[in-house]
Amino acid sequence: MSDKLLEIKDLSISFGEGKQKKIVVKNANFDICQGETFALVGESGSGKTTIGRAILGLNQIETGEIIFEGQKISTKLSAAEKSELVKSIQMIFQDPAASLNERATVDYVISEGLYNFHLYQDEADRRAKVEKILKAVGLLPEHLSRYPHEFSGGQRQRIGIARALIMEPKLVIADEPISALDVSIRAQVLNLLKQLQSEKGLTYLFIAHDLSVVRFVSDRIAVIYRGEIVELAETEELFTNPIHPYTKSLLSAVPIPDPILERQKKLVVYDATVHDYSVDKPSFKEIKSGHLVWANEAEFEQYKAN
Repeated sequence: MSDKLLEIKDLSISFGEGKQKKIVVKNANFDICQGETFALVGESGSGKTTIGRAILGLNQIETGEIIFEGQKISTKLSAAEKSELVKSIQMIFQDPAASLNERATVDYVISEGLYNFHLYQDEADRRAKVEKILKAVGLLPEHLSRYPHEFSGGQRQRIGIARALIMEPKLVIADEPISALDVSIRAQVLNLLKQLQSEKGLTYLFIAHDLSVVRFVSDRIAVIYRGEIVELAETEELFTNPIHPYTKSLLSAVPIPDPILERQKKLVVYDATVHDYSVDKPSFKEIKSGHLVWANEAEFEQYKAN
């Protein structure tokens, strides 16, 4: 898992112009290795989905670079390069009801990428590919003639997963793929994603706001706050040794299934105003191998001491 599939370097993204300009992502840096699940975690409005959409080319970047398989993709690409990129990077959307065409059958929804990029030899080949991926996500061939509104939320999300994976992508961006689902269905979808990763060697960028979810599926986690990545570490390292106060705040908000312990739990409230960066500017610093935190020199020495 040492080969870098995706590299994000000094990425900044803003919306609007002049006085209306708003910077939503600031100097983001991370990489995703082949075959791993990299989680990007933060509260609503933190910029995590904006980064995912920028990787797909749906959001323009202001500064920085996005490099996929050694090629810079955050620049003007030829039609052939764009086509190859669409096939290589697919997205599973947050709301399965809104992301599927309700007027199209499941057969067409899943086959649309095959049609657009002519990824089948004949009708029999297309049908075989659709039925194979449908079976892989736990649905049946007889579902192909039905429409998305005839399915439950979990089944619709499985259709969305099938639509992405039939393209045989190298990177899958999963944008909060279980947040719109019932609690009883979430584990099924997470298990499905892990199973498909094992079988197909997939690489995931998993976007979420719930640290307890990403602990189950991710190899490494980056915590983002108001557009800035404040901490990055391997999953168990982040949970056992959180450094940044915002990470500690997120972890304290994770519910405990024991009601007695939950009542005794103390929430950590993060106050961003305590950081004085007017003179001592912050940067991404390595606390230990693979564990990085956003801090200035004074904070870095304090974190190391603790």
